[in-house]
Amino acid sequence: MTGAADARFMGLALALGRRGLGHVWPNPAVGCVLVTDGRIVGRGATAPGGRPHAETQALAQAGAAARGATAYVSLEPCAHHGRTPPCAEALVAAGVARVVTALEDPDPRVAGQGHARLRAAGISVETGLMAAAAGAAHRGFLTRVRDGRPMLTLKLATSFDGRIATASGESRWITGPEARRRVHGLRASHDAVLVGGGTARADDPSLTVRGLGAVRQPVRIVAARSLGLPEDGALARSAGEVPLWLIHGDREVESGHAARWEARGARLFPVPVAPGGRLDPGAMLAALGAAGLTRVFCEGGGSLAASLLHAGLVDELVGFTAGLAIGAEGRPAIGALGLEALGEAPRFRLVSAEALGGDVLHRWERVAES
Repeated sequence: MTGAADARFMGLALALGRRGLGHVWPNPAVGCVLVTDGRIVGRGATAPGGRPHAETQALAQAGAAARGATAYVSLEPCAHHGRTPPCAEALVAAGVARVVTALEDPDPRVAGQGHARLRAAGISVETGLMAAAAGAAHRGFLTRVRDGRPMLTLKLATSFDGRIATASGESRWITGPEARRRVHGLRASHDAVLVGGGTARADDPSLTVRGLGAVRQPVRIVAARSLGLPEDGALARSAGEVPLWLIHGDREVESGHAARWEARGARLFPVPVAPGGRLDPGAMLAALGAAGLTRVFCEGGGSLAASLLHAGLVDELVGFTAGLAIGAEGRPAIGALGLEALGEAPRFRLVSAEALGGDVLHRWERVAES
């Protein structure tokens, strides 16, 4: 197999895996392609809910044709027994001759053991192909394993001068229908959607994915220190149908109030309150990581965005900028960061920019500290 062919099949494995983003947590969204003599004999991706795994689905599709094949997998095959046997063992049993992976899995239950098991069975193993692309595709899973928290994407839809509403609070609609549809697509590719209590009170959002057909709805998360949310709002009415998680201060909530939300179907996460009265952002994300989330899409508001940025917890910025100006009296997209020097500002690197209807969509990723 040539290097170009290897890259083509690994690119397909990555594309297959990315389809599962937002639907397979806490597992990684893996893709697998089985190839014999340049012909694809099986393909698979992690199924919604995290199982079956990509390798077992590709092997089932290939059947006897898997013997002697090359398997292209976007992440090291698992080596531990869970609800299903290890994928490394399944590849050995199927008789594949060669396995090409993009990354070693840092999960301590795997961490090279999958590759070692394949090599011990006499299978040729190569790893590191398209590692950068795989790192981006698996960023949420990798962040959870390595840092104990989900990857965080912060979305801001603003006027040209960085405002999210007029002084009176009017914000519908700053951006156009194409931008709003893209937001629903971004929600669908994340495990959860996060907003602050102020946004939940002001907008009464449902935070669901709409207009894209049947999708697995993301978890809706509201960070509200005292759980001061409308108990007759859209989130409360749908808490028994679409998951609703509420993050609140560990000493801020009256027990009867918490019990009423739990009776509606909400899951509560008490976390410490940081100096200044905000919920501790690091504790918030650690709690979400412990609950299994790998990718969180934050849609505001300004205080929550500032808290997450100040704590260095924003991994990606997604901006939708409209061609109108609201002025200084409008509400800023990001609250006070308390900066005294430009060098203290969080920095991001431009990844892409595109025209979207009458708006501009620009995506940025956090610049690693040197």
